[in-house]
Amino acid sequence: MQGAGNDFVMLDETRAPLGLSAAQYRFLADRRFGVGADQILSVRPPPRDMPGIDFEYVIHNADGGEVEQCGNGARCFLRFVREQGLTTRESVKVKTLGGVIEPRMQPDGRVTVDMGAPVFDLARLPFDAAGLTPEASGSWQKWPLDHVLPAPAAPFLIAVLSMGNPHAVQLVDDVDTAPVEQSGPLIERHVRFPRRVNAGFMQIVSRSQIRLRVYERGAGETLACGSGACAAVVAGIRLGLLDHRVDVQARGGLLSIEWSGELQAPVLMTGPATTVFAAEIDIPDQPA
Repeated sequence: MQGAGNDFVMLDETRAPLGLSAAQYRFLADRRFGVGADQILSVRPPPRDMPGIDFEYVIHNADGGEVEQCGNGARCFLRFVREQGLTTRESVKVKTLGGVIEPRMQPDGRVTVDMGAPVFDLARLPFDAAGLTPEASGSWQKWPLDHVLPAPAAPFLIAVLSMGNPHAVQLVDDVDTAPVEQSGPLIERHVRFPRRVNAGFMQIVSRSQIRLRVYERGAGETLACGSGACAAVVAGIRLGLLDHRVDVQARGGLLSIEWSGELQAPVLMTGPATTVFAAEIDIPDQPA
């Protein structure tokens, strides 16, 4: 499946767990030897101790590591469980490692996901701000991030927050010329992010439109990142640069993000979710 070009292998584990290893997830995500995907998404039964939850949603990146959240995947998740006859509901409540989300079908075929409220507590991201002095902008702050570029350079400013997974958003003049492939992996693994981070590069077109590229933790640059789009819009609103409803143009398609600006208010993301093909594959016990 794909959502705005962010592509996924969907696994139905509602009848029994597959018990795949990190190497087997990497095999599935490999675009030459496996299927090819940015993330592997597993549909599992709801936890017994969480009444009212319809499914559990487990996300593994292309590097085999489990992560907390994937917004584009959440839209595909809802379309998948409906197409597979696992539910007939227009919306479902889904447990993820990053919290509970609720994707909902729209009449036009797109899916809206309640991504929950953004998190700004640096310890929960986590982000180590020891010794740093933030720059105030709008009603929020941007943090200097140093020692990222391979050549000596002045620190650049990032806005940090979590949408169930950690994000570092920076403003750029033009996403087409932004050094995503060069500085993206360095930001991802910067020492101040002990669990790594998704690096967003945001170009503001107007108060209701941005362009965005994201270097995703464990996956590299993807054609779209749903949680990254949410994080970028939240950052732009908090910095006083954006209105409360923003169209996000990713390289793979358009996402619409809404947030009232209230700290406990949920972020709503709407976008496409498309099935590409269904198949069977033999997974080696010990992939190369």
